Amino acid sequence: MRVCPIAAISLELVKFDTQLMQNPEINAIDYQRGTLAGCEIRAYLLEKWQQRCAYCGREGVPLQIEHIQPRSRGGTDRLSNLALACEPCNVAKGTQDIHDFLASKPDQLARILAQAQAPLQDVAAVNSTRWALYEQLKILGLPIETGSGGLTKWNRTQRDLPKAHWIDASCVGVSTPEKVYIDQVIPLRIIASGRQCRQMCLMDRYGFPRTKAKQRSAKHSFRTGDIVRAVVPAHLKNAGTHVGRMAAKARGSFTIATATGLVTDISHRYCTCLQRADGYSYIHKKGARDFLQNQ
Repeated sequence: MRVCPIAAISLELVKFDTQLMQNPEINAIDYQRGTLAGCEIRAYLLEKWQQRCAYCGREGVPLQIEHIQPRSRGGTDRLSNLALACEPCNVAKGTQDIHDFLASKPDQLARILAQAQAPLQDVAAVNSTRWALYEQLKILGLPIETGSGGLTKWNRTQRDLPKAHWIDASCVGVSTPEKVYIDQVIPLRIIASGRQCRQMCLMDRYGFPRTKAKQRSAKHSFRTGDIVRAVVPAHLKNAGTHVGRMAAKARGSFTIATATGLVTDISHRYCTCLQRADGYSYIHKKGARDFLQNQ
């Protein structure tokens, strides 16, 4: 907020809106009825069944929502009775009871029934941690709206946008504009990479120290993760100017990760610090869009 005029926050609070999946009429707002409820259910089922057919295991094919116990035989629309199936398997099963359909495959039958009953405990755990984040963001005093991963996907697909993390970020919440302009946008990707290492020494199999505590070198003030510019004289190996993030070594020679590759054995005497390691790495350059879409 010191460098960017943030006026409001849109937070993807949960991956799936579990209340919306169980009760589509949980909120009277039009966008949360019917279509979005179905989107939440589809997103959840795709993850629960690993985006593959529950019966044949095929991936990369169109999948349909399948009632494990057919409604004609008393099955319900609850999540525990829903699975994903490719069209051939869905047609082959038809209105058969799953016990009849898989009578010759008892192991597969047991697996499907167990997976169908798997609770939403992982989702609930994520929900609780994200609520903690929400409470911290409220302290900033900015207007904040929340949404789910299902809503984000629905917003993106309704606007016919490609799948990418940074594009998803622009589709979080109900405030997403009808038209999202992404042409000529080069996103800044910030990754939490941590600072140094808290491990003081190496342990043996019983948890007792087997090496001495690490001592920080007094030869230089650089730390691993700093971004530096190294100007190496012409008569030395790796002569030239190298800019990148460095890995410090106790003896005072560094490895620098530049845009063209790694440069090794650079003395600290030739380095100037451009940015101290702050626990994050940054990517902001041409081609970042293609890079992000592959993550």
